[in-house]
Amino acid sequence: MTRAYALALAAAMTCGSAALAADAESCEAVRLSDPGWTDITATNAVASVLLTALGYEPEVKTLSVPIGYEAMKNADIDVFLGNWMPAQASFRDDLEAAGAAEVLTQNLAGAKFTLAVPDYVAEQGISDFEDLAARGEGFDMKIYGIETGAPANQSLQKMIDAGDFGLAEWSLVESGEQAMLAQVERAGRSEQPIVFLAWAPHPMNTAFDLTYLSGGDAYFGPDFGGAQVYTLARTGWAEECPNAAQFFRNLVFQVEMENEIMGLILDGADSVEAAETWLKENPDAIGPWLEGVTTLDGQPGLAAVEAALGS
Repeated sequence: MTRAYALALAAAMTCGSAALAADAESCEAVRLSDPGWTDITATNAVASVLLTALGYEPEVKTLSVPIGYEAMKNADIDVFLGNWMPAQASFRDDLEAAGAAEVLTQNLAGAKFTLAVPDYVAEQGISDFEDLAARGEGFDMKIYGIETGAPANQSLQKMIDAGDFGLAEWSLVESGEQAMLAQVERAGRSEQPIVFLAWAPHPMNTAFDLTYLSGGDAYFGPDFGGAQVYTLARTGWAEECPNAAQFFRNLVFQVEMENEIMGLILDGADSVEAAETWLKENPDAIGPWLEGVTTLDGQPGLAAVEAALGS
């Protein structure tokens, strides 16, 4: 072997190693936030299964939306898969103004988030925010929301405080997602009127026959609260952990996929088990998520995930 050839071979090997460069050991732990919503529980589970197979150690922390954003501002959370926009615009604006977060990607399109009623209520002529006030007594003057501090609840409270749509005397009932849906189920047994926050993707859209209300554009945006969901990372994390960041940039979901995983969770499956089941049944989805992604120690990512899933 000539000296020139040896040098060229060494250079090529160096380039090859760089192409499969591992993240630093400090990147092993990946801290994710979950506001307790089934859709984010599902997407966090998918990310966790894949990250674990890649040699990372994901940790999911259950934090309300305001606390989760504050945790990211304090660098206690690395990644948040649940930045629903425009509902969370004020929280995201605050983070970006503080230089505390950056957008990695839009991970979901085609979502929506606004008030809804059961179809049996809509059939009585209630299909718009403007229709609620005239039937206030039937609704017990209540709107059912989700957890305290959620941006959607804040929008509803502003609407009530402003007296918009004639709702000044109404009240907002704040509870978690599951408690709200349990109330919807109870009302449905005797077809009692109820108005509540609803969104897609979510299995509630198949569990209940519901109608999204029009007219709430000023508070939830057009197209029945048409929404996009983004992945945020704390500022600096993507530069510190470029391989993991590339994984999250690739991680884009579809409404139907999320509905399927959430359905498994609501049927009683552990979230990680539900994600594993879906991934094993849909192996073609995995490749695009792992383009340009290696294991933590620099080995081919797709092969590691396929081995972990038994593909």
